[in-house]
Amino acid sequence: MHEIHGNPMAMTKAEQYESLLPQLAALIEHETDWIANFANTAAALRQVFDFFWVGFYVARGQELVLGPFQGTVACTRIAWGKGVCGAAAQHLTTFVVPDVEQFEGHIACSSLSKSEIVVPAVADRQCLWVLDIDSTELNTFDNTDAHYLEQIVTLLVDKHGTYLPTSLST
Repeated sequence: MHEIHGNPMAMTKAEQYESLLPQLAALIEHETDWIANFANTAAALRQVFDFFWVGFYVARGQELVLGPFQGTVACTRIAWGKGVCGAAAQHLTTFVVPDVEQFEGHIACSSLSKSEIVVPAVADRQCLWVLDIDSTELNTFDNTDAHYLEQIVTLLVDKHGTYLPTSLST
């Protein structure tokens, strides 16, 4: 059993991420199942940063399908190019949204979500999946979050390669 450690009150955001990265690496090191690793990554991020919602959407054809997450009930499927997740997947780039109400086409899975960051996992110019994080506060996410969350996404891509089964039952 792994426990994620850190004292958020005594650390900067960057220091929290710096502390979390090696803990996540150790947590997923010996686990080969991507679902288990995505679930634990979502739980660790939510635990350390107390984010409102943390989860993954997996690319399936022309849509993203809900994967492992921590938080309230979420949208199950998101069309390619729609909302922040679909836009990040389509454009293959991280989206930092300080106020989701100002993002044209935002999909409100929860009215409590006020800001959002979405980091796509990209291989061979294709989106494999996205890491989606929501906050109940405006302006929660910045370049620090983008930098470290992109490292976490890279850690998971390096662990699982470009292969994700087409069925979540695998």
